[in-house]
Amino acid sequence: MKSSNLENVKHVINGDYLVIPIETGYIKPNDSLDVIIEPAKELMENNDYLVIAETPVSVSQNRLVDESEYEPSLTAKFLTTVWSKYLWGYVLGPALKIKKRTIKNLRKLPEETKAHKEVILQLYGLKHALKPASEAGVDLSNAPGTYVSLLPENPQKVAEDIKKEIGKEVCVMIIDTDATYMKNGKYFTGLPTAINGIDADKGFLGYVKGQLCENMGSTPIGCSEIIDVETALKIANIAEDYQKSLSTEMKTIHSVKSLLGSEIDEVTMEDLDSIVHTPAVIIRKI
Repeated sequence: MKSSNLENVKHVINGDYLVIPIETGYIKPNDSLDVIIEPAKELMENNDYLVIAETPVSVSQNRLVDESEYEPSLTAKFLTTVWSKYLWGYVLGPALKIKKRTIKNLRKLPEETKAHKEVILQLYGLKHALKPASEAGVDLSNAPGTYVSLLPENPQKVAEDIKKEIGKEVCVMIIDTDATYMKNGKYFTGLPTAINGIDADKGFLGYVKGQLCENMGSTPIGCSEIIDVETALKIANIAEDYQKSLSTEMKTIHSVKSLLGSEIDEVTMEDLDSIVHTPAVIIRKI
């Protein structure tokens, strides 16, 4: 489909790039990703990018954990209340000039966060649990009830497999909204994984160091091609810009509660399926 024949296809322009959203219902555990792949086959041209959010991939892999099954330890309680809510919410956060939204959310951490910290401690260790928010890329916002989704398993292979199914010379990328940072031309992230060229698994220390460095935006965690980091970050951020423009964007547990009108632990699959999701976008150089 040529760019000139997009009159009946939803799209926006971002600088020198065309962005075509792929809209779906909620992708459930063990669902295939055909609702992304089939439209991509039809709409994509050679040299296009397909950028997919990490959460629908991880949910489709059934990478869900029920946090209600975890009993918070003393360490988890300390990390939630003393460390995250008070020390980061009132002292370190403002001192390091982290996002005002993050500070606001830290100051009103719900009781359930203690179980969440316990999950991070058990699955990823103290290195990630010390991070005051968005620990290890675990997503609280797009899973039902007391479930959370972990990062996808082997996102590199997922991206490569999706490219094969599309059957065109395209680049498939899976991204996470957690930041990549840069200092002296070196890229790093606190996330447990990232594409080649981004030093990953830095956890809390990477987060703190990142506050003193340049925030480069969303992190590509898997890519079907060998791609330079600068290009990958540029494409990832064009995709993230589109997501930020949506009224249904659910970045935090608080935005989920506001959007769906439910307490976070009462959100059902049906609630999540009641809104339009945009798990992927096609990006084309004009």
